[in-house]
Amino acid sequence: MVPRAVSRSHPTPCILLVLLAACSASAAEWEGTLKGSARLLVDTNAPRDFSDGGTPAPGVDPALSILGAAEGRVTFERTQLVGRYELGGRMYPGFPSEDTLIQTGALEASLALGTEFGVGAEGHAKDRRGGTRAYSDLGTSLFIEYAPDVRMALRVRGGARRFVYRPDATANFGGAEVGATGRYRFNRRHSLTLFGEWSARRYGIQARTRPGVEGSAPGRREDGALTAGLSYSYRGPVTLGLGYSYQEVSSNSFGETVLRHRVTGSAGVRLPWKLTLMAQGSLGITRYPDGIYLSPEIILVEEDEGQNSLSLKLARPVSERVDLELSWGVWSTRLPRNDLTYSRQMFGVGITWRD
Repeated sequence: MVPRAVSRSHPTPCILLVLLAACSASAAEWEGTLKGSARLLVDTNAPRDFSDGGTPAPGVDPALSILGAAEGRVTFERTQLVGRYELGGRMYPGFPSEDTLIQTGALEASLALGTEFGVGAEGHAKDRRGGTRAYSDLGTSLFIEYAPDVRMALRVRGGARRFVYRPDATANFGGAEVGATGRYRFNRRHSLTLFGEWSARRYGIQARTRPGVEGSAPGRREDGALTAGLSYSYRGPVTLGLGYSYQEVSSNSFGETVLRHRVTGSAGVRLPWKLTLMAQGSLGITRYPDGIYLSPEIILVEEDEGQNSLSLKLARPVSERVDLELSWGVWSTRLPRNDLTYSRQMFGVGITWRD
Protein backbone atom coordinates (compact mmCIF):
# COMPACT_ATOMS: atom_id res chain seq x y z
CA MET A 1 0.00 0.00 0.00
CA VAL A 2 1.29 3.45 -0.86
CA PRO A 3 0.29 5.29 2.36
CA ARG A 4 2.81 4.92 5.16
CA ALA A 5 4.10 6.72 8.21
CA VAL A 6 6.20 9.83 7.87
CA SER A 7 7.66 12.24 10.38
CA ARG A 8 5.28 15.19 10.09
CA SER A 9 1.75 16.03 9.00
CA HIS A 10 -1.52 17.95 9.33
CA PRO A 11 -4.33 17.29 6.81
CA THR A 12 -6.46 20.06 5.37
CA PRO A 13 -10.23 19.81 6.03
CA CYS A 14 -11.06 18.87 2.42
CA ILE A 15 -8.53 16.05 2.27
CA LEU A 16 -9.65 14.76 5.67
CA LEU A 17 -13.31 14.65 4.61
CA VAL A 18 -12.42 12.69 1.47
CA LEU A 19 -10.40 10.21 3.52
CA LEU A 20 -13.12 9.72 6.11
CA ALA A 21 -15.67 9.09 3.37
CA ALA A 22 -13.38 6.61 1.65
CA CYS A 23 -12.71 4.57 4.79
CA SER A 24 -16.19 4.59 6.33
CA ALA A 25 -17.01 1.14 4.97
CA SER A 26 -13.65 -0.45 5.70
CA ALA A 27 -12.33 -2.31 8.70
CA ALA A 28 -9.58 -0.45 10.50
CA GLU A 29 -6.22 -1.74 11.71
CA TRP A 30 -4.83 0.14 14.71
CA GLU A 31 -1.23 0.41 15.87
CA GLY A 32 0.26 2.51 18.64
CA THR A 33 3.33 2.93 20.81
CA LEU A 34 4.17 4.81 24.00
CA LYS A 35 7.61 5.72 25.29
CA GLY A 36 8.94 7.63 28.27
CA SER A 37 12.39 8.41 29.61
CA ALA A 38 13.97 10.25 32.53
CA ARG A 39 17.63 11.19 32.89
CA LEU A 40 19.87 12.85 35.44
CA LEU A 41 22.46 14.98 33.65
CA VAL A 42 25.63 16.95 34.31
CA ASP A 43 26.02 19.83 31.86
CA THR A 44 29.46 21.48 31.67
CA ASN A 45 28.10 24.64 29.99
CA ALA A 46 24.52 25.06 31.11
CA PRO A 47 24.22 28.74 30.04
CA ARG A 48 25.67 27.86 26.61
CA ASP A 49 28.24 30.65 26.73
CA PHE A 50 31.03 31.28 24.23
CA SER A 51 34.61 31.79 25.43
CA ASP A 52 37.32 33.99 23.92
CA GLY A 53 40.26 31.64 24.08
CA GLY A 54 41.54 28.67 26.03
CA THR A 55 39.50 29.52 29.13
CA PRO A 56 36.42 27.28 29.25
CA ALA A 57 33.03 28.89 29.69
CA PRO A 58 31.79 28.57 33.30
CA GLY A 59 28.47 27.02 34.19
CA VAL A 60 28.62 23.36 35.30
CA ASP A 61 25.21 22.35 36.57
CA PRO A 62 23.13 19.17 37.09
CA ALA A 63 19.85 18.84 35.23
CA LEU A 64 16.75 16.65 35.07
CA SER A 65 15.48 15.67 31.63
CA ILE A 66 12.08 14.05 30.97
CA LEU A 67 10.66 12.94 27.62
CA GLY A 68 7.37 11.31 26.65
CA ALA A 69 6.29 10.20 23.17
CA ALA A 70 3.17 8.67 21.64
CA GLU A 71 2.63 7.47 18.08
CA GLY A 72 -0.44 5.95 16.49
CA ARG A 73 -1.56 4.70 13.11
CA VAL A 74 -4.91 3.60 11.73
CA THR A 75 -5.02 1.89 8.32
CA PHE A 76 -8.06 1.23 6.18
CA GLU A 77 -8.32 -0.43 2.79
CA ARG A 78 -7.06 2.61 0.86
CA THR A 79 -6.40 5.25 3.49
CA GLN A 80 -4.12 5.80 6.43
CA LEU A 81 -3.90 8.30 9.28
CA VAL A 82 -0.66 8.69 11.27
CA GLY A 83 -0.08 10.88 14.31
CA ARG A 84 2.79 11.55 16.67
CA TYR A 85 3.28 13.72 19.74
CA GLU A 86 6.32 14.36 21.95
CA LEU A 87 6.69 16.36 25.14
CA GLY A 88 10.06 17.00 26.73
CA GLY A 89 11.44 19.19 29.47
CA ARG A 90 14.76 20.02 31.09
CA MET A 91 15.32 21.74 34.44
CA TYR A 92 18.52 23.34 35.79
CA PRO A 93 18.58 24.19 39.52
CA GLY A 94 21.54 26.58 39.12
CA PHE A 95 20.41 28.20 35.85
CA PRO A 96 16.59 28.36 35.87
CA SER A 97 16.70 30.71 32.89
CA GLU A 98 17.78 27.68 30.82
CA ASP A 99 14.76 25.52 31.80
CA THR A 100 12.98 24.43 28.63
CA LEU A 101 9.71 22.78 27.61
CA ILE A 102 9.45 21.45 24.06
CA GLN A 103 6.39 20.03 22.31
CA THR A 104 6.27 18.54 18.81
CA GLY A 105 3.30 17.17 16.96
CA ALA A 106 2.74 15.64 13.53
CA LEU A 107 -0.26 14.36 11.60
CA GLU A 108 -0.60 12.81 8.16
CA ALA A 109 -3.53 11.63 6.05
CA SER A 110 -2.95 9.68 2.82
CA LEU A 111 -5.10 8.04 0.17
CA ALA A 112 -3.93 5.29 -2.22
CA LEU A 113 -4.77 5.81 -5.91
CA GLY A 114 -4.30 2.32 -7.23
CA THR A 115 -1.23 0.26 -6.36
CA GLU A 116 1.52 2.78 -7.19
CA PHE A 117 0.31 6.35 -6.50
CA GLY A 118 -0.94 8.11 -3.41
CA VAL A 119 -1.93 11.63 -2.34
CA GLY A 120 -2.30 13.22 1.03
CA ALA A 121 -1.66 16.09 3.39
CA GLU A 122 0.86 16.49 6.15
CA GLY A 123 1.70 19.04 8.80
CA HIS A 124 3.93 19.56 11.80
CA ALA A 125 4.28 21.87 14.76
CA LYS A 126 7.10 22.48 17.23
CA ASP A 127 6.93 24.81 20.20
CA ARG A 128 9.88 25.56 22.47
CA ARG A 129 9.45 27.63 25.64
CA GLY A 130 12.03 28.79 28.14
CA GLY A 131 15.74 29.39 27.76
CA THR A 132 17.07 31.90 25.25
CA ARG A 133 15.70 30.21 22.12
CA ALA A 134 11.92 30.14 22.50
CA TYR A 135 10.12 29.70 19.19
CA SER A 136 7.19 28.12 17.36
CA ASP A 137 7.63 26.39 13.99
CA LEU A 138 4.51 25.47 11.99
CA GLY A 139 4.16 23.90 8.56
CA THR A 140 1.65 22.13 6.33
CA SER A 141 1.75 20.71 2.81
CA LEU A 142 0.11 18.49 0.23
CA PHE A 143 2.03 15.62 -1.34
CA ILE A 144 2.02 13.10 -4.16
CA GLU A 145 3.78 9.77 -3.69
CA TYR A 146 4.93 7.18 -6.19
CA ALA A 147 5.89 3.68 -4.97
CA PRO A 148 6.00 1.11 -7.78
CA ASP A 149 7.37 -1.60 -5.47
CA VAL A 150 8.79 -2.13 -1.99
CA ARG A 151 12.25 -1.01 -3.12
CA MET A 152 11.46 2.47 -4.38
CA ALA A 153 9.42 5.42 -3.08
CA LEU A 154 9.28 9.04 -4.25
CA ARG A 155 7.38 11.86 -2.55
CA VAL A 156 6.94 15.40 -3.91
CA ARG A 157 5.35 18.02 -1.68
CA GLY A 158 4.45 21.69 -1.58
CA GLY A 159 3.12 23.85 1.23
CA ALA A 160 3.75 26.73 3.60
CA ARG A 161 5.72 27.42 6.76
CA ARG A 162 5.49 29.96 9.57
CA PHE A 163 8.29 30.58 12.07
CA VAL A 164 7.92 32.76 15.19
CA TYR A 165 10.99 33.59 17.31
CA ARG A 166 9.70 34.95 20.61
CA PRO A 167 12.78 36.81 21.96
CA ASP A 168 13.14 38.88 18.78
CA ALA A 169 10.31 39.39 16.27
CA THR A 170 12.77 40.50 13.58
CA ALA A 171 13.56 36.79 12.99
CA ASN A 172 9.92 35.86 12.28
CA PHE A 173 9.24 34.68 8.74
CA GLY A 174 6.69 32.90 6.58
CA GLY A 175 6.61 31.57 3.06
CA ALA A 176 6.11 28.75 0.59
CA GLU A 177 8.09 25.50 0.51
CA VAL A 178 8.56 22.74 -2.06
CA GLY A 179 10.52 19.55 -1.63
CA ALA A 180 11.11 15.98 -2.71
CA THR A 181 12.37 12.80 -1.04
CA GLY A 182 13.33 9.59 -2.79
CA ARG A 183 14.35 6.26 -1.27
CA TYR A 184 15.73 3.14 -2.93
CA ARG A 185 16.29 -0.17 -1.14
CA PHE A 186 18.93 -2.29 -2.82
CA ASN A 187 17.99 -5.20 -0.55
CA ARG A 188 16.78 -5.68 3.02
CA ARG A 189 20.10 -4.37 4.41
CA HIS A 190 21.16 -1.51 2.14
CA SER A 191 19.16 1.63 1.26
CA LEU A 192 19.85 5.10 -0.13
CA THR A 193 17.81 8.28 0.37
CA LEU A 194 18.00 11.55 -1.58
CA PHE A 195 16.25 14.75 -0.50
CA GLY A 196 15.94 18.37 -1.47
CA GLU A 197 13.90 21.37 -0.35
CA TRP A 198 13.57 25.03 -1.30
CA SER A 199 11.65 27.74 0.50
CA ALA A 200 10.97 31.45 -0.03
CA ARG A 201 11.02 33.30 3.28
CA ARG A 202 9.53 36.75 3.76
CA TYR A 203 10.24 38.87 6.86
CA GLY A 204 8.43 41.86 8.29
CA ILE A 205 11.54 44.05 8.52
CA GLN A 206 13.64 46.05 6.09
CA ALA A 207 16.70 44.38 4.63
CA ARG A 208 20.06 45.63 5.84
CA THR A 209 21.94 47.70 3.23
CA ARG A 210 25.50 46.72 2.37
CA PRO A 211 27.92 49.20 3.96
CA GLY A 212 29.44 51.67 1.53
CA VAL A 213 26.84 51.04 -1.18
CA GLU A 214 24.72 54.00 -2.20
CA GLY A 215 21.34 53.81 -3.87
CA SER A 216 17.81 52.75 -3.08
CA ALA A 217 17.13 50.55 -0.06
CA PRO A 218 16.67 46.82 -0.83
CA GLY A 219 13.14 46.80 0.65
CA ARG A 220 11.78 44.07 2.90
CA ARG A 221 14.07 41.23 3.78
CA GLU A 222 13.61 38.13 1.63
CA ASP A 223 15.59 34.87 1.85
CA GLY A 224 15.81 31.85 -0.38
CA ALA A 225 16.67 28.66 1.55
CA LEU A 226 17.96 25.59 -0.26
CA THR A 227 18.67 22.23 1.42
CA ALA A 228 19.86 19.10 -0.39
CA GLY A 229 21.59 15.90 0.60
CA LEU A 230 21.70 12.14 0.71
CA SER A 231 21.98 9.39 3.30
CA TYR A 232 22.91 5.72 3.31
CA SER A 233 21.85 3.10 5.83
CA TYR A 234 22.87 -0.47 6.52
CA ARG A 235 20.89 -2.93 8.66
CA GLY A 236 22.75 -6.05 9.69
CA PRO A 237 24.81 -7.31 12.64
CA VAL A 238 25.86 -3.66 12.93
CA THR A 239 23.52 -0.77 12.15
CA LEU A 240 25.20 2.04 10.23
CA GLY A 241 24.10 5.37 8.84
CA LEU A 242 25.98 8.02 6.90
CA GLY A 243 24.66 11.31 5.52
CA TYR A 244 25.65 14.58 3.90
CA SER A 245 23.59 17.78 3.60
CA TYR A 246 24.18 21.20 2.10
CA GLN A 247 22.22 24.28 3.15
CA GLU A 248 22.35 27.69 1.53
CA VAL A 249 20.37 30.68 2.77
CA SER A 250 20.72 33.59 0.32
CA SER A 251 19.41 36.89 1.63
CA ASN A 252 19.01 40.41 0.24
CA SER A 253 19.86 41.61 3.76
CA PHE A 254 23.59 42.17 4.32
CA GLY A 255 25.12 39.74 6.81
CA GLU A 256 22.34 37.13 6.72
CA THR A 257 23.62 34.82 3.96
CA VAL A 258 24.81 31.45 5.31
CA LEU A 259 26.43 28.41 3.64
CA ARG A 260 26.60 25.19 5.61
CA HIS A 261 28.00 21.70 4.88
CA ARG A 262 27.26 18.89 7.34
CA VAL A 263 28.32 15.25 7.50
CA THR A 264 26.62 12.89 9.96
CA GLY A 265 27.24 9.33 10.99
CA SER A 266 25.64 6.81 13.34
CA ALA A 267 26.31 3.24 14.43
CA GLY A 268 24.76 0.67 16.72
CA VAL A 269 26.08 -2.71 17.83
CA ARG A 270 25.06 -5.36 20.34
CA LEU A 271 27.65 -6.29 22.96
CA PRO A 272 27.90 -9.15 25.49
CA TRP A 273 25.69 -9.10 28.61
CA LYS A 274 22.73 -7.73 26.63
CA LEU A 275 24.43 -4.36 26.17
CA THR A 276 23.80 -2.13 23.16
CA LEU A 277 26.22 0.63 22.18
CA MET A 278 25.01 3.51 19.99
CA ALA A 279 27.12 6.34 18.61
CA GLN A 280 26.30 9.49 16.66
CA GLY A 281 28.54 12.19 15.28
CA SER A 282 28.45 15.22 13.03
CA LEU A 283 30.99 17.53 11.45
CA GLY A 284 29.98 20.85 9.95
CA ILE A 285 31.53 23.71 8.05
CA THR A 286 29.66 27.02 8.13
CA ARG A 287 30.54 30.15 6.18
CA TYR A 288 29.13 33.65 6.39
CA PRO A 289 30.21 35.40 3.16
CA ASP A 290 29.42 38.87 4.56
CA GLY A 291 31.11 38.19 7.90
CA ILE A 292 29.64 37.33 11.30
CA TYR A 293 26.61 39.24 12.48
CA LEU A 294 25.10 37.85 15.67
CA SER A 295 21.53 37.93 14.42
CA PRO A 296 18.79 35.88 16.12
CA GLU A 297 19.07 33.27 13.35
CA ILE A 298 22.56 32.27 14.49
CA ILE A 299 21.43 31.97 18.11
CA LEU A 300 18.36 29.82 17.46
CA VAL A 301 20.22 27.03 15.63
CA GLU A 302 19.77 23.81 17.59
CA GLU A 303 22.80 22.35 19.36
CA ASP A 304 22.76 19.19 17.24
CA GLU A 305 22.46 21.12 13.96
CA GLY A 306 24.92 23.97 14.22
CA GLN A 307 27.98 22.43 15.85
CA ASN A 308 30.36 19.53 15.60
CA SER A 309 29.19 16.79 17.91
CA LEU A 310 29.80 13.28 19.16
CA SER A 311 27.53 11.27 21.46
CA LEU A 312 27.60 7.75 22.91
CA LYS A 313 24.89 5.76 24.65
CA LEU A 314 25.13 2.40 26.38
CA ALA A 315 21.83 0.64 27.11
CA ARG A 316 20.88 -2.58 28.87
CA PRO A 317 17.37 -3.97 29.47
CA VAL A 318 16.47 -4.55 33.10
CA SER A 319 13.02 -5.90 32.24
CA GLU A 320 10.89 -6.55 29.18
CA ARG A 321 9.91 -2.87 28.89
CA VAL A 322 12.57 -0.93 30.82
CA ASP A 323 16.13 -0.09 29.79
CA LEU A 324 18.91 1.44 31.86
CA GLU A 325 21.08 3.93 29.93
CA LEU A 326 24.41 5.73 30.29
CA SER A 327 25.15 8.59 27.92
CA TRP A 328 27.80 11.14 27.04
CA GLY A 329 27.93 13.88 24.43
CA VAL A 330 30.13 16.77 23.38
CA TRP A 331 29.28 19.78 21.17
CA SER A 332 31.75 22.38 19.92
CA THR A 333 32.12 25.09 17.33
CA ARG A 334 34.12 28.22 16.56
CA LEU A 335 33.01 31.53 15.10
CA PRO A 336 35.46 32.69 12.42
CA ARG A 337 37.05 36.14 12.47
CA ASN A 338 36.63 36.67 16.22
CA ASP A 339 37.99 33.38 17.69
CA LEU A 340 34.96 32.85 19.92
CA THR A 341 34.63 29.15 20.76
CA TYR A 342 31.79 27.07 22.14
CA SER A 343 32.25 23.80 23.99
CA ARG A 344 29.83 21.73 26.01
CA GLN A 345 29.73 18.19 27.40
CA MET A 346 26.82 16.28 28.83
CA PHE A 347 26.97 13.19 31.06
CA GLY A 348 23.80 11.31 31.90
CA VAL A 349 22.22 8.25 33.48
CA GLY A 350 18.58 7.34 33.03
CA ILE A 351 15.84 4.88 32.29
CA THR A 352 13.54 4.37 29.28
CA TRP A 353 10.14 2.71 29.37
CA ARG A 354 8.30 1.60 26.24
CA ASP A 355 4.94 -0.01 25.70
